[in-house]
Amino acid sequence: MHYETISYALANDIATITLNRPDVMNALNTQMRAEITDAMGQGGSEARVVVLTGAGRSFCSGQDLGDRANAANLDLERTLRDEYVPMLRAIFDCPVPTISAVNGAAAGAGANLALAADVVIAAESAFFLQAFTRIGLIPDAGGTWYLPRQMGLAKAMGAALFAEKISAKQADDWGMIWEAVADDAFEATWKARAEHLAQGPTAAYQRVKQALRGSFDNNLEEQLAIEAKLQGQCGKTRDFKEGVVAFLEKRPAQYEGR
Repeated sequence: MHYETISYALANDIATITLNRPDVMNALNTQMRAEITDAMGQGGSEARVVVLTGAGRSFCSGQDLGDRANAANLDLERTLRDEYVPMLRAIFDCPVPTISAVNGAAAGAGANLALAADVVIAAESAFFLQAFTRIGLIPDAGGTWYLPRQMGLAKAMGAALFAEKISAKQADDWGMIWEAVADDAFEATWKARAEHLAQGPTAAYQRVKQALRGSFDNNLEEQLAIEAKLQGQCGKTRDFKEGVVAFLEKRPAQYEGR
C-alpha cells in the first residue's frame, strides 16, 4: 500500500509508523485507519518491534469529524465495526512488541489508539483525554476495555465521565502508561526502548503478551498450566539456549528472535 496519511520506516529491526496529518493534529480518517492497519501487519512481519508515534505537536486528536454536516451524519457503529476494529486488532494481534511514543496530545480515539500498544511512553508535555462525553458519546476505540485494566475502575470511570485532561505524569503515576519522560529526553528514550526490544528474545516477548493478557480470564490453575505450556515452547528456542550460554559465559546475549 502507498501511504499518504502515515509514514513507515524500517531500520535495525524497528518499524516506525508515524501518523502524518499534522495540520489536523493527526486526526483519524478512513484512509489513515486503513493505512495503520496495513502498516501494522507489515511491521509485524518484518520487524522485531513496532513503534507508533505522531508528526508535529500531537500524537492523535481522535476521530476526524470534518465539517458539521459530515459529523452529524456519521454512522458511528459502522465506522467502529468496519474501520476501528481491524486497526485495533492489528495492533493487539501484532506478534512483536508494540510501543506508542506519545509525543503530544492524545485525545478521544487517539488516546485509546495509544493505549492499544503493549508499552506507552509519553513526553511529559503530552496528555490523554477521554473527550467523548463532551460531545455526548462514550469512550470507544477500545477505551472501555483498556482503561479499567490499565488504571483501575475508579480512575477509568472518572476519566470517562469528567472528560478531563490526564497529564503524562498523572498517567504514569496511575499505572495507565509505562513512563512519562522529560521532553528533551523523550525521543532518545523511546528509541532506546525500541532498540532494547528489537535486540531481545522476540519469541519470548510474544508469549509474555499471550500469558499476561490471558490471565484476566483464567483462575490460578489455568494460568499455571498456560505458563508451563508457553515456557516449554520458550525452552525449545535458540534464544533460550543463547541466553543460558551467555549467562554462563558472563557476556551479553546475542538474540536472533528465534
